[in-house]
Amino acid sequence: MDDRVTGAESEGLSAEDYATLCDFLRERTGLSFTEAKRYFVDRRVASRIQAVGAAGLRAYLNLLRFQASGEELQRLVNLMTVNETYFFREKYQFDCLVNSALDELVRGRPKGSRLRIWSAGCATGEEPYSIAIMLLEHWKRVDDYEIELLASDIDSAVLDRAREGVYDERALQGLPAHLRAKYFQPWRGAAEGGGPRWRIVEELRESVEFSLVNIADPQQARAFRGIDVIFCRNLLIYFDDLGRREAAGMFHDALAPGGFVCLGHSESMSRMSSLFVPRRFPDAILYQKPADGGAQ
Repeated sequence: MDDRVTGAESEGLSAEDYATLCDFLRERTGLSFTEAKRYFVDRRVASRIQAVGAAGLRAYLNLLRFQASGEELQRLVNLMTVNETYFFREKYQFDCLVNSALDELVRGRPKGSRLRIWSAGCATGEEPYSIAIMLLEHWKRVDDYEIELLASDIDSAVLDRAREGVYDERALQGLPAHLRAKYFQPWRGAAEGGGPRWRIVEELRESVEFSLVNIADPQQARAFRGIDVIFCRNLLIYFDDLGRREAAGMFHDALAPGGFVCLGHSESMSRMSSLFVPRRFPDAILYQKPADGGAQ
């Protein structure tokens, strides 16, 4: 084994190497890793350097930059992302969607027109499936419109799990028993901790279109246009200030005039961009793209 690999595993990356790697990851993914995340990053990068047999970080970075398939970069991204979520997380924002935002969005629209909702950073799928359940259970006009549920993540492994739709007790902890019985079926095989698992019904699995998307990549982001509501909760906390501003600009371009962005409870669009108008609804604060498409 190359001595530099052993050093990377036992002592971690040098300050210069760590900065180089973080700059690369920020440029390619938008994710920002500070000094506080150094141990987390060190271990994961060292494991991949060893796995591919690279002669240290420089050789590994060359692989990430120039590998035509992009497979190794995807493997590293999958290791670097944290996917902590569960059904009905921060439910008050889903309540805002079905109690206020959607009714405002469809005002004046004819029946049968399209509504597009995008869960950006969907992880293992609990968020878009929660949206689907809320629409079916609580929005009386759900059958009057053609609703597209889009969901994306930069991590290909969690997207596979989202499409499979199998969850353990922890993911379902916030779900009322009658909704679990209605929308989930017992699944063969226990979870890692030995507990039972459930699979979301086929109708809901087919209602969400999952795709691999890096929101920091302008070319990939351009695929999303005419969106009415974007859920991007607790993702931009992993970006630096510049990355958050760029993401806000991308969301502005993706939204239809009058569309809404829903952020995590600790996030505020006012710290990122002046392109949106804060809207205080009874259940939550959302951020709206002005109807004229510009800032107010």
